[in-house]
Amino acid sequence: MTLSRFGPRCVMSEMDRAVELSLLHRLRDADTGAFDQIYDTFNARLYSFLARLSGRRDIAEDLVEETWLRLVSASATLAPDTRLAPWLFTVARNLYVSYCRSRGREQSYTSDVLLLWPDRLSPSPFDSALSNESEGRLKAALADLPVKYREALLLVGVEGLRPAEAAAACGISSEAFRQRLSRARAQLSEKWHREPKEATL
Repeated sequence: MTLSRFGPRCVMSEMDRAVELSLLHRLRDADTGAFDQIYDTFNARLYSFLARLSGRRDIAEDLVEETWLRLVSASATLAPDTRLAPWLFTVARNLYVSYCRSRGREQSYTSDVLLLWPDRLSPSPFDSALSNESEGRLKAALADLPVKYREALLLVGVEGLRPAEAAAACGISSEAFRQRLSRARAQLSEKWHREPKEATL
């Protein structure tokens, strides 16, 4: 368990490295039990990430299903030392980018996109740590960020990826990601402090 600015949260310690390597070995041998364990560990997190990124549950459902299909397709060729969280979140993020490109649109994210935090997701430690008063303000501030900053905050702050892993998921260098994350935090802080408390009443 580690502490973040948003309260206690579990990171990759949910699945220690020895267990992860064992699951990878079994997955590469087409063991469906290994797939089920990986699915149980990551499915809710992937869905939550995609729902928050896209702002739409139907898109998140389609993309998380495709993410699992990609894992099944790639299972026999995964490197034995693959880290599952970065691999899965990279695939999920790239599928979302492809989805946006295929529709030829640049999504706008405004403060009224409150589906960014879907109501019926299993509450994560991050969600549970938020008070009712501050949650609305955080939703609005996060929803108003450009997608590249929002995904940086979600990957590191919510999903617990290390900055180097999140950089790989976004397809940029570690230094570029550190700068992006720093700007994201600064913009979120600015938007958070600018939002009047009355807006949540």
